[in-house]
Amino acid sequence: MRRAIPGNRRVGPVRTIKLFKPYDVLTQFTDESGRATLKDFVNVAGLYPAGRLDRDSEGLLLLTNDGGLAHRLTDPKFEHSKTYLVQVERVPPDEALEALRRGVTLSDGPTRPARAKLLEAPPDLPERPVPIRFRKNVPTAWLELTIREGRNRQVRRMTAAVGFPTLRLVRVAIGPIVLGDLQPGEWRDLTPEETAALRLLR
Repeated sequence: MRRAIPGNRRVGPVRTIKLFKPYDVLTQFTDESGRATLKDFVNVAGLYPAGRLDRDSEGLLLLTNDGGLAHRLTDPKFEHSKTYLVQVERVPPDEALEALRRGVTLSDGPTRPARAKLLEAPPDLPERPVPIRFRKNVPTAWLELTIREGRNRQVRRMTAAVGFPTLRLVRVAIGPIVLGDLQPGEWRDLTPEETAALRLLR
């Protein structure tokens, strides 16, 4: 089967990869200002990111040349889940977590309910090349947060709305696809099982 993303003249075998996008890397392949982009890590022609991660966020990013799959991953109507590990300033009480679970009101309207859990210990993640900025004598905590939307900087805005600013944000899952043991800058092709699971997304 051969397919290409609409607007992309290159036609070749369908291919989807998962990448651990590092911190301070743009989710695009070119930048006139010379900032780090996906081109610095992915040397496969014809792939395009299916979704985005902010420059100051890290973690799982899917790239594909399958237009239908890219549409399912990016169109809000499909409402597939995205899971993040979020380091926040201070330790949120149950009331703040319940607010995230119910949905919070942002400048562009209320969010859908999220799954939010306070982690008992910091997750096992690679060190970030640029250490987070935190205030001395102010504790931090890690949350696992799952949402079914993709608004601009949504997770950061949600934690800020309940009074706990995000310090570090790492996406660890998109639907059934998990980051796994990839390290920053590493990527690999999806397995047939992973690809099949993605195609079941509705």
